This record gives sequence, C-alpha cells and structure tokens, in this order.
Amino acid sequence: MKVVLSLGSNLGRRFDTLQGAIDAIFDAPGLAFVAVSPVYETDPVGGPEQGPYLNAVVIAETMLEPRALLERAQSVEDSFGRARGERWGPRTLDVDLIVVGDQSCDDGELTLPHPRAHERAFVLVPWAEADPTAVLPGHGPVAELAASVGTAGVRLRADRTLQVPM
Repeated sequence: MKVVLSLGSNLGRRFDTLQGAIDAIFDAPGLAFVAVSPVYETDPVGGPEQGPYLNAVVIAETMLEPRALLERAQSVEDSFGRARGERWGPRTLDVDLIVVGDQSCDDGELTLPHPRAHERAFVLVPWAEADPTAVLPGHGPVAELAASVGTAGVRLRADRTLQVPM
C-alpha cells in the first residue's frame, strides 16, 4: 500500500528535525521509500500566534497496518521532543498520516484519510509536487485540490533539500 506522511516543524532546528524524522521513519523495517517533496516554509494554520513551519511530504510503500504506522509516527515525534499540549500549537515535529492505501478509519485516535488534508495547502502543495498524479480518496486529484486552495502562505525553500533514506 502507498502511505503518505506529512511532516512539519516550527521549533528548534526545523530542517534538521525534518531530515532526522525521515531518517528515523525509514530506520525500522516495513517502509520502502518512494518519494519526498521539496521543503516548503508555511504560515501556521489555526492555533496560537507562532512562527512559520517547514513542511514536506514523504511517500512510501508498506504492508504495515495503519495502527502500526501511527505508533511509528508518534514514536518519531516523541524522539524529537514533541509535546502534546495546545492543539495546533507550535511543535518540534508533527508527523501526520494522510493516507494509507485506500483504507478508511475513524476510531477517535486515527482518521484516514486525514480529515483536513483536502483543505491544507501545506499538505497538498508538497504532495502534488512529490506525486503529481496522486488522488486523495473521497476528494479527488491532489494537484486540483492544491490549485483550489491556493498557495498563499506556502513558500518553496529551494535552499533546503531533504536527503533520501538509504
């Protein structure tokens, strides 16, 4: 199954955190790297006053179940000092599962596809760049969704390139 992960950081060494997260996500077995988007600097959405984020999208292939992927994502967040305090507050690292194949889930702890991905430019713009033919189940082609939400508050950071896991 194809899995799409959205990464974001707006505290500390943001770029180093994103790179470290990619390295950690692929360090354990069960995920095969497919693609990574360029890095974007984005304005925060919702929450308190806070600084800009660096965001990227990673695409992988997996046979892991969504719950195992969620546990891995949360473990990686924890290893980078993620504090789960204020909703939509600043964070060292945010790793969101956007889609896992065509699976759907809504059990209170995990919702797939991600319930707000279709309206978030910081997810859609990098995802469309990493996979121009991607489709968000229930919402349509990612490139069209990205065009409809626009790119206000989303700026390409051409000076930052994430390294592909080996």
